[in-house]
Amino acid sequence: MAIPLVSIVGRPNVGKSSLLNRLVGRRVSIVDPTAGVTRDRVTATVTFGDRRFELMDTGGLGLVDEALLKEHVEAQIAVALETADIVLFVVDGKEGYVPGDELVAQRLRKLDKQVVLVANKIESWNEELEVHAWTRLGFGEPLAISAKEGFGCSELLARIAELLPERGDDEVDLPEDVLKFAVIGKRNSGKSTLINHLAGEERVIVSEIAGTTRDAVDVVFEIDGKKLVAIDTAGVRKKKSLENAIELFAHNRGNESIRRASVCVHMFDVREPISQVDKALAAYCVAQHKPVILVGNKIDLAPEIDLEKWDAYIKQQLPGLDHAPVAFLSAKDGINVLETLELMFDLREQARLEIATPKLNAVLQEAKQKLMPSGAGFPKLFYGTQIGTEPLSVLVFVNEPKIFKGQYQRYLEQVLRDAFGCTEVPIRIVFRKRDKVVLGEQ
Repeated sequence: MAIPLVSIVGRPNVGKSSLLNRLVGRRVSIVDPTAGVTRDRVTATVTFGDRRFELMDTGGLGLVDEALLKEHVEAQIAVALETADIVLFVVDGKEGYVPGDELVAQRLRKLDKQVVLVANKIESWNEELEVHAWTRLGFGEPLAISAKEGFGCSELLARIAELLPERGDDEVDLPEDVLKFAVIGKRNSGKSTLINHLAGEERVIVSEIAGTTRDAVDVVFEIDGKKLVAIDTAGVRKKKSLENAIELFAHNRGNESIRRASVCVHMFDVREPISQVDKALAAYCVAQHKPVILVGNKIDLAPEIDLEKWDAYIKQQLPGLDHAPVAFLSAKDGINVLETLELMFDLREQARLEIATPKLNAVLQEAKQKLMPSGAGFPKLFYGTQIGTEPLSVLVFVNEPKIFKGQYQRYLEQVLRDAFGCTEVPIRIVFRKRDKVVLGEQ
């Protein structure tokens, strides 16, 4: 899938991530005044008129990173510049010219690329009058904008559209049935390594420094004619140990990634015990009714591990996911990665199952005959109907919903999974109160 690429570059803290969020229309990149927040290439698709392009945020050029990741960040920026059709060179119009801007300009002058100079943070008439001074950089008259307020952003999109290369035959829309999967897990479980292996390039920074990925990064790729979007997420740690706003945003972004995904790949280092972070992530997947693959990674580093015992161990530690399949792989060496991909597609198909109402009610009535809630009132289960897919959702009419929730609800979920061959995905059951059933009533 080839659509034009527009890369956003500039020195640290000029508002690159704010600009991406403004043009996309939602918060994709973390925005924080701390220099060096964006480390990976963060991308999103933008539609303007009849054109689509991929917009890419990058780390700040010239960044001196406290986590010793400067070389990694610079490598990511180099790829973004090399592959871009258009480069948005962002400067801080409020602060004015600083030597760091000239360093970025020197690098861009060597490229044979379309460069649009963008003066950000212009929020007054006087500041707009000073924009002309930026022509000293040699990229023509800058566009004055405020990513924060939205001023000038429509004009910027129009300018990008003018400069985009002509639409090619291979510029196709992403199909609606593209498989979106979130790769989740605690720090250093191998999430970025897995996505890099699938994408076939160093798309996400891989480092031995725990917590390298702070943003959720969407990576689009194709395998055997099937299009997928992998959502890499920040490594999660206990919420009480989140040190600052950046970590909090990353934590929330991980939850958002779970909500956006069709399938979640929950990764574990098989050499490590299941942590409270793992349990919290699993609980969130359960609450969101997401199909999950429990992935034991780094088997290349643990040849002595008993896989059957580890399978039983993880199911015992995460009882809410006792229906979830378990896969073992080495993201680094590619062992069992493609098989795990096929399992993702299988889970999505299970979650798309259409259940005929007569068959559903036959199963519900049989389940009712075998077992009914006990200990409170006189429970009555009348009938049910499917109300959705992804997740599989069933509405069941009963006389008193609270009697059926909890243990009996889990019983019905398992009965339905077994009866309809969707044994590895969650089923969402909604109980609704109904006092009686009138024959012939619509």
